[in-house]
Amino acid sequence: MEFSELPIPEPVQAGIRDCGFSTCTSIQELTLPLTLSGQDVAGQAQTGTGKTAAFMVATLSRLNGKATLEDLIKQNKAKKEGAKQKNRGVSKPRALLIAPTRELAIQIEQDAHSLGAHTGLTIHAVYGGVDYEKQQEKLVSGDVDILIGTPGRLIDYFKQKNYLVSKVEVFVIDEADRMFDMGFIADLRYLMRRLPHYEQRLSMLFSATMSHRAQELSYEYMNAPEVLSTKTELKTVTQITQVLYHVEGNQKISLLVGLMRKQLGITIDHGEDATIEPLKILGRAMIFVNTKRMGEKLKSWLAINNIPSGYLSGDVPQAKRMKVLQRFQNGEMPALIATDVAGRGLHIDGVTHVYNYDLPENAEDYVHRIGRTARAGAKGDAVTLVDESGAYNLEAIEKYVGEKIDVEWAEDDLYVKLKKPPYSPPKKDQKGGQHGRGGRKDRPRRGR
Repeated sequence: MEFSELPIPEPVQAGIRDCGFSTCTSIQELTLPLTLSGQDVAGQAQTGTGKTAAFMVATLSRLNGKATLEDLIKQNKAKKEGAKQKNRGVSKPRALLIAPTRELAIQIEQDAHSLGAHTGLTIHAVYGGVDYEKQQEKLVSGDVDILIGTPGRLIDYFKQKNYLVSKVEVFVIDEADRMFDMGFIADLRYLMRRLPHYEQRLSMLFSATMSHRAQELSYEYMNAPEVLSTKTELKTVTQITQVLYHVEGNQKISLLVGLMRKQLGITIDHGEDATIEPLKILGRAMIFVNTKRMGEKLKSWLAINNIPSGYLSGDVPQAKRMKVLQRFQNGEMPALIATDVAGRGLHIDGVTHVYNYDLPENAEDYVHRIGRTARAGAKGDAVTLVDESGAYNLEAIEKYVGEKIDVEWAEDDLYVKLKKPPYSPPKKDQKGGQHGRGGRKDRPRRGR
């Protein structure tokens, strides 16, 4: 199905064309005919299949109706003038979109600006980790049509009466199952109970996995939603080539570096002034670890062996996270290391490889990890390193994805000789204790 075949207002169609979209993806083809007619939906689809555009096109279309661009400019000019006089100190958004993580909220905002460039609608995202007053200033100006945010920051501003939800015409929950995983359901219910009645708005819920909890939430707060799903026989997309290597724990970093040099085309000069030229890198990789400590350790090992990388974990300040993501997106470094909390919801184009340095304990996290590659129909590779401890999780993951992951055995030349990073003493916390093995909680017990 082509976007041009759907009853989408011309200002939104113009944004779709600017983004280079013409043919609907599976989830867009399933949901848009319904949402454009005013039907609530709960949609399940794999990552990278266009869920964001599915609900954003529906949102923009609902707010635009059949108005021309000239009409919209006049309407918004009048609305803004009226807001300055009557609604100073509070915004009354017409659409409210909620995402579980800061990164996902930022991604949605970027997509909204691109698709809504010709609509004249004002778009604003709020989330933690950045200047509180700066985000608040936009809300108290009374000039926000589409409000995007994470639950905590949205509720904070709402309780301060920086915005009202009485005029909300469109309500969207993205990554619904992740909301449950991160403990945001109480916050969601707080906001949803204060929205206009579900018959007076269009509501959409999207998720990479559709649990019974998410479906119950949709039935409770939405107007007879149509539950839709793309093909689910396989949880992972066919464009991803999956492979795993069995490896001893003390050889994992050696094998990872060898694989990255070979698969990403990284040319290494072992001289003191060795650098990586971006033009020589054939791909970009995300590397997933289970703990903050392992992420920091891995970054140090990669750096000393001439593979620059960024690192994201849940406690990295937002300003630093944005800089790291920007450098990775610009191709200034070939690798981005992330924990599941930091990596969930990241939509980065051009990721050719995903490396599971640690096998996740949760089978669903495996699907979300490898979904960072092969986005929007592209191809990608997912490489998993399975050591003695990770082997316990392998069976559950293969059962969940519905297939065996192909096993490859590394040739000797993939186990490369590494430079060892200099010793870095464990960091001390505010109470004077130490993180890592020097800390009391992490000290191994004797006799084991």
